[in-house]
This record gives sequence, structure tokens and C-alpha cells, in this order.
Amino acid sequence: MSTSNERIQLGDLVCWRIQHAGAELLVSEQGAQILRYQPARGEPLIWLSDEAAYSAGKSVRGGVPVCWPWFGDLQRNPEAIRNAYSRPTDAPAHGLVRDRDWQLIGLNTEEDGVTLSFAFDTAAQPIAEWPHAAELQLDIRLGERLKLSLTTRNLGDSELPISQALHTYFAVSDIRKIQIEGLDACRYVDTLQDWKKVRQKGAVTFTGETDRIYLDTPPQLSIVDPLWKRRIFMRSEGSGSAVVWNPWIDKAKRLSQFADDAWQGMLCIEHANVLDDSLILAPGAEYRLDVTLWAQPL
Repeated sequence: MSTSNERIQLGDLVCWRIQHAGAELLVSEQGAQILRYQPARGEPLIWLSDEAAYSAGKSVRGGVPVCWPWFGDLQRNPEAIRNAYSRPTDAPAHGLVRDRDWQLIGLNTEEDGVTLSFAFDTAAQPIAEWPHAAELQLDIRLGERLKLSLTTRNLGDSELPISQALHTYFAVSDIRKIQIEGLDACRYVDTLQDWKKVRQKGAVTFTGETDRIYLDTPPQLSIVDPLWKRRIFMRSEGSGSAVVWNPWIDKAKRLSQFADDAWQGMLCIEHANVLDDSLILAPGAEYRLDVTLWAQPL
């Protein structure tokens, strides 16, 4: 199978373009962020904003940002995670690694795929407000499917509390026409309704702004897209939560790097460990979050 690896520059960002068996992957060293994933056939699987800015120190809108060592607003995280950061009232959303350069530690090409490995080590790249010894590694494998493995290693001598998410933006034909299957009967926190806990009934559909944190989620979810005649599958291990988000009309107008009508063609499903599913790693322990993505015709 034909494979090529190319190091390119997009604006301020060093990126890698990987092609294998007709599929293409684009990954930035900043944040170890997947920017684009185009399978060999059909529409893109991963959404990237047409207004994306490739600027140093700023996460790109779209792709798969890595949220770690907390997800979302730090103040909404468990107390142990809040206390691990010395400036909790001034904390950036979605943690500390989205806008920092990771190290490329491996680029392995095999007959059936290519694996990119990135690492962020807080010993080598200290964070003054978060003085903890940890190593984060993201392995990205492009083969017949796309697999992401995020591993956290506690290198310190005390417990390490974290929440985390792979903040995946999916490309869809029309958010008003698609649905998510696999979350029926799951409890979720509706962040737009005073963080009230609700139980899902049937498939998830969209009629307005949506921001929900599903808890105790099953290992496999799917997006049914009738207009593009496909089903996107997501298979996860080590993920207790799933965040479902679409900004809809009004919020889309307030977002950076986001066209006013872009809400129609995207959907975030973020495999995560947040709220009640947050983690505490013992000294020397490690934890891995895996997500595998692929599409099939309906």
C-alpha cells in the first residue's frame, strides 16, 4: 500500500501530513492536535474550520484537541483537580497542553498503517502553576481505521488528579438531520439547564444549542448521517464520559475561528473522563484512553 510522510508548515505551526492507502491525516506538533482526517472514500471524518488560524500559542478550531489535565472550566472540576493548579480563578479552558509544543518521539511506517507518537513531559517542559511530574503520550495510528491512544503517567511521588478529553470535531452533512446512537438510557448533565441531571431517551437529535456531559457511557457510539449515507463509529476504552456539543446559531456568531453558519456541518463528541469519572493516579501509575474511529455506508 502506498504511504508518504511529509513535514509541512501551516502558518506558525509545524505539521505532519500522512497519506496511507488513499487516506490522509494532518497533525500539528502544537498540542499534538489532529487537524484533518480524510478516509480513502467519502467525506472527511474530522471537521476543520474554514476560518482556522494556525497561530503559535492558540488551539486550532476543529480537529481533535487534547484537553488535559482538566476538561472545560477548571472551576467545574472536582476539588482535587482545582487544587492542583495554583491559579484556579485564572485557569485556561480545557487544560494546559492544547497550545504547547509536544515532542515527536516516533514515526513508524508498516505495511498496514502509520503510527505517530507525541509526548509532553512536565519535567522537560515545566508548568509553573501546575508543579507536578507527569508524562503525556498520544499515539495516532492511521490504518484502515484511525486510532488515538492517550496515556498519562504519574512520575511524581504523590497522587495525580486529572480530568481529560479527546475533543473530537466530526464532519456531518447537516446537524439537524443526524442522530447519535448508543446513549439511550444514559444519564447526562445538561450544562445549559443549570447542570441538571437528565436521562437520555432514545437517540440523540439536535434542535438547538447542545452541551451535555454523558456519564457511564458504553464503549461504542455512532453518528447516523442519512444525507451522506454513512455511519461513523466510535469505539473507546478507558473512557467513562462523553461530551456532546453543538453551538447552534447564536453561539456560533460569538466563537473565534468559526463561520456564522459552520454549526450546521459539525458535531463534537468528546470521549473523556470528567466530573464523577475523573481520575486519581497513584505514584508511578499510568492510565490510557483509546478511541478508534471509522465509517461505513448506511
